[in-house]
Amino acid sequence: MDADDASTVMLREAKVEHCQIGFIGAGNMAGSLIGGLVADGYPSRRIHVTDVDTDKLERLQQRFGVRVHPDNETLARTCELVVLAVKPQQMCRLAREIAAAVQERRPLIVSIAAGIRETDLERWLGGEAAIVRAMPNTPALVQSGATGLHANARVSARQRDQAESLLRAVGVTVWVDREEQLDAVTAVSGSGPAYFFLLMEAMQKAGIELGLPPETTRLLVEQTALGAAKLALEADADPGELRRRVTSPGGTTERAIALLSEAGFEDLILRALRAACLRSQELSKQLGEDE
Repeated sequence: MDADDASTVMLREAKVEHCQIGFIGAGNMAGSLIGGLVADGYPSRRIHVTDVDTDKLERLQQRFGVRVHPDNETLARTCELVVLAVKPQQMCRLAREIAAAVQERRPLIVSIAAGIRETDLERWLGGEAAIVRAMPNTPALVQSGATGLHANARVSARQRDQAESLLRAVGVTVWVDREEQLDAVTAVSGSGPAYFFLLMEAMQKAGIELGLPPETTRLLVEQTALGAAKLALEADADPGELRRRVTSPGGTTERAIALLSEAGFEDLILRALRAACLRSQELSKQLGEDE
C-alpha cells in the first residue's frame, strides 16, 4: 500500500469513527452505548440526544457532555447515524415523525427496538432507508453485552462498520445473514441473561437450604457464574468439553449432572428457547401492524 492509499484508509476510518451520531431515546441502553463510546474516546460533541424526559437529557449532558436537541426531526437532519432507542410500541409514531428528515438526510438507521422488522420500519420511514437491526442484551449496561446485528440491502460496507463499532462499545457483536435469525438471537442472548439469573436464583436457594448463610451463598454463586463464563470465553474447548473435564467419574459433579439429565434438563432448555423464539415472531407481526 502506497502513501496515498494509506491516507485514504486513515481518512475513511476517521469518518467512520467520528460521524455525527444521534440517539432518539435516552433510556438505559442509550446511556450505556453513549458511555461506551465516550469511554472509547469518541468525541462527546459528536453525540446528539433527544428524549421527552428532560431530566434524562440533563443527566446525560452533565455526565458525558453530549449535545441535546429540542425535537427528533432536528436530530435526524443533523446526524449521519441515528439510533432509535425507544420502546417498540412507540416506533411507528416516531418513524413517521422523522420520515421527511430521513428521506432528506439519508442517515443510517440503527434500531435497538425488539421485534420491529426492517420492512415495517422502512415503510414507516418513507422507503429506501438504510437500516440495521440490533438485538443487544442487558449486560450491555456493564459493557459486557452480546448483540446480534442484521443489515438490509441498502446498508453500505462503511455503514456496517459504523453500526458494528457502535455496538462493540458495549460488548461483542455478531452479524446474522437473515433477519429472521434475530428471533433466535432474541431467544438465546436477548432473553438469555434471565435464564442464568433463574439458575443463579435456584442455586442460591439451594445453598441456603443446605445450610450456608445467604450472603455467603450469593457470593459463591455469583463468582462461580462469572468464573465459568470467563473460562468458557478463554478456553480452547466448547462448554460440553469443559463440563466433561470437571465431571470426575463417581464424584459429586457427576451425581448432580446425572440427576439434571434424567429430569430432561437439555430438552427443557430447548423447549424454552423455542417458546421465546416463537414469541419474538408473534411480537414482530403484532408490532408491524399500522397504527
